[in-house]
Amino acid sequence: GLIVFIGSDFRDAGVTAVANGVKEAAAAIGWNVQPIDCYGMPSRRAEAFSRALALRPAGIVLASIDAKDAAKDLAAATAAKVPVVGWHAAARIGPADGLFTNVGTDPKEAGQIAALLSVVESKGKAGVVLLTDNSTGYAAAKSAAMVDTIKKCQTCALLGVSDMAAAPDLGTLRKQYGAKLTHIVAANDQSIDQLVSPVVKASLGAEKLQAVAAGNGLPSAYQRIASHTLQDGTVPEPLSMQGWQLVDEVLRADNGDKPSGFVTAPYLVTAENNAFHGGPKHMFEPSYNYRAEYRKLWGK
Repeated sequence: GLIVFIGSDFRDAGVTAVANGVKEAAAAIGWNVQPIDCYGMPSRRAEAFSRALALRPAGIVLASIDAKDAAKDLAAATAAKVPVVGWHAAARIGPADGLFTNVGTDPKEAGQIAALLSVVESKGKAGVVLLTDNSTGYAAAKSAAMVDTIKKCQTCALLGVSDMAAAPDLGTLRKQYGAKLTHIVAANDQSIDQLVSPVVKASLGAEKLQAVAAGNGLPSAYQRIASHTLQDGTVPEPLSMQGWQLVDEVLRADNGDKPSGFVTAPYLVTAENNAFHGGPKHMFEPSYNYRAEYRKLWGK
């Protein structure tokens, strides 16, 4: 059996971690995985799909690419009887937008939890700049939930909303908002990576500002949280486990079964619980043995 993994951009550590999980799970059943990188360019998607379908795979995984944007490609896959399973490929988790199913944490819940952390930490007095991501329906749903949550806090101040693609650096934000700015809430850890330039890093020692991200739990985020450097929370996803789930969903589609319906529960990592569930390895790895569970399910 062959699975083709079409990723939006393998420079994204989240996409790479999920791809590695898919490879590991496929190896457990003696299958192969062919990765195709779109290098962050939407124009490469159609070519990726035609390459994938030419290989006549058992299934395609569409990672961090919006299924709505790929409607024509999904129709071609359906015509070729090749199931497509998404990871962060739609605003909804479960069957959506022509996907057999879409895997991930509920984006609205992730956005709410990250925004609420800033409200709680500031005792309802947060001065917030939001760094949103509207590159996919999944990311946009998460970003919209962050905005809604901060707006509902009547004693908080929503100072600004900036798309991560054009987000200013920390120095600029400080100049613009001064002491009013207490929290940055970002749609993902990459946004915070971008904020922390080497020049800014040098001045972070006395930083009172706190940043929270609504995903995905990248190693850089875990390191910042552990060292109390700017970031104090992230809503990570069990990226390796989701790779195993994606393979399970492809197997279900191939067998004519329904999707599993499993949704990763949101989990918040702060300095308090950083030592658990894979924290020392700078990743979210649930403590129960999902690998053994999936092997048992597959009879391997």
